[in-house]
Amino acid sequence: MSPSVTDTLLPNDLTLWSHFSELRRSPGEVCFPGGKCEPADVDDVATALREALEEVGLPPQQVEVVCRLVPYLLDKNTFITPVVGLIDHNFQAQPNPDEVKKVFLVPLEYFLHPRAYHQNHMTESGHHFIIHCFEYTNPEDGATYHIKGLTAKFALFVALIILGKKPTFEVEFNLNDLTSSSEEVFLKLHKHATSKL
Repeated sequence: MSPSVTDTLLPNDLTLWSHFSELRRSPGEVCFPGGKCEPADVDDVATALREALEEVGLPPQQVEVVCRLVPYLLDKNTFITPVVGLIDHNFQAQPNPDEVKKVFLVPLEYFLHPRAYHQNHMTESGHHFIIHCFEYTNPEDGATYHIKGLTAKFALFVALIILGKKPTFEVEFNLNDLTSSSEEVFLKLHKHATSKL
């Protein structure tokens, strides 16, 4: 099983959305568009683009796919592949009313220098993990969103790559070699997941 997510960017912002709190899957969570691969999807990019269209009305032709990031191992059977793309500044979200409560933008800089942030540390089977939690208040409507888990990890990683600045908090990545350190995190998670078999 290989879900894909789309980290969509305007020049200096990430596009995120929040689920309705009544949903069975990830109720109330802030996420990137994404989901499971379907038979018609030729690869992770196709999955990410299809999901972005279904969830927030983002036409594939309005996305310039930049790259796929190192996959993230959610559990022993599930890899999540972040697909990063630039979107046209004229894009107007058309949220799927069955899933999406709100689509909003967060400045990339916020993921390096947040106003409200905390982290949790977890050690399991000798492996240390950092769980990042950002609290963002949208200036357009005053709503406060909690961005955490994989969404926070992917947003932080994209901000580190694009902005090339040091964050104001501890991260699990080597800032001098982000690609290799993200691969090391992946291998550490893979070892952790397979040790539970």
